[in-house]
Amino acid sequence: MIDRMLGPLAGGMWLSRFSSTVVTALLLAQSGLLLFLVSRPRTLSPVGSEERVHVLVLSSWRSGSSFVGQLFSQHPDVFYLMEPGWHVWTALSQGSAPALHMAVRDLVRSVFLCDMDVFDAYLPWRRNLSDLFQSAVSRALCSPPACSAFPRGAISSEAVCKPLCARRPFGVAQEACRSYSHVVIKEVRFFNLQVLYPLLNDPALNLRIVHLVRDPRAVLRSREQTAKALARDNGIVLGTNGTWVEADPGLRVVSEVCRSHVRIAEAATRKPPPFLRDRYRLVRFEDLARAPLSEIRALYDFAGLSLTPQLEAWIHNITHGSGPGARREAFKTTSRDALNVSQAWRHALPFTKIRRVQELCAGALQLLGYRPVFSEKEQRNLALDLVLPRGRSSFSWASSTAAHPGP
Repeated sequence: MIDRMLGPLAGGMWLSRFSSTVVTALLLAQSGLLLFLVSRPRTLSPVGSEERVHVLVLSSWRSGSSFVGQLFSQHPDVFYLMEPGWHVWTALSQGSAPALHMAVRDLVRSVFLCDMDVFDAYLPWRRNLSDLFQSAVSRALCSPPACSAFPRGAISSEAVCKPLCARRPFGVAQEACRSYSHVVIKEVRFFNLQVLYPLLNDPALNLRIVHLVRDPRAVLRSREQTAKALARDNGIVLGTNGTWVEADPGLRVVSEVCRSHVRIAEAATRKPPPFLRDRYRLVRFEDLARAPLSEIRALYDFAGLSLTPQLEAWIHNITHGSGPGARREAFKTTSRDALNVSQAWRHALPFTKIRRVQELCAGALQLLGYRPVFSEKEQRNLALDLVLPRGRSSFSWASSTAAHPGP
């Protein structure tokens, strides 16, 4: 799994020889292709576009987004894709995150409209379902009409789906997408909300945004366990012109992730534009870990979905396992003790590192409702609750620019 997250090393080395001018030209050419693909006439889908609901799970790496993605993926009414923007960042790894925002957004729009031809810009012409990033984690791509590994309404398994569905023709993804009432995409490659305003204003979309956040201290602990797998993405976040960044002792990536969450949450809650009304929901991973069923019911209600008895049993199973999960399962959604997972950083990280991430992410901790600790004794004391009650009145709405000067 980690090898797939890293992508082909040879491809990365080959791209690193390009100058920034060539990368810019590639971006312009790809944008033109995307505009052409988006503007083409489309065949009407079995579920009319005016009826289909589109949900973007907007998060960052190591924040529980794969878990939340699976909450949607396993629902029988949902067509789900995990991080299609990975293809953009893999193909154009010399770009920076802001420079690639529009390309990722245009790809996400096309996927929401079930136009999988948009991947022509990133995948080989002869391609199978397995060429799509993490296709086997999508229940919809493991069941008819895409594949027959599982009945359409059954809970799927990546381990079973991968060998059975890998060689299915790529075109079945589009056919499957058009047969569902909800299209859900999980993405970690947006760093502000404004880039998504065109999608929120798009009459062809019925878009709702789930903004998933997690305690930055827990994020840091999880990132340290998966440093190699995040090296290319780190380089793009830091704008290194194609250089991969595995070691980040200055916590620059975590700091930028914190700033991005503050920017997004503030844009959605402090004088938000009218078109965001009832279309944005902030979700904390810790709340999901503490009360999975009630939180997930509310999340489904926001997306226009209902919780089935089968899903309820599956959710109980995956949130009531033993322990926090093995390191080899870092990119998998397996049965774990969700509350244990959310608190693991309090035992694993030295207080000096905790203090540093609290300094860098002070605005995010305050805005999102996480209590700082001021000693190792407080850090280790699990009776001390570090997750503050939710609600606008419970938070101090600090300014991202005041709390976080630019690098």
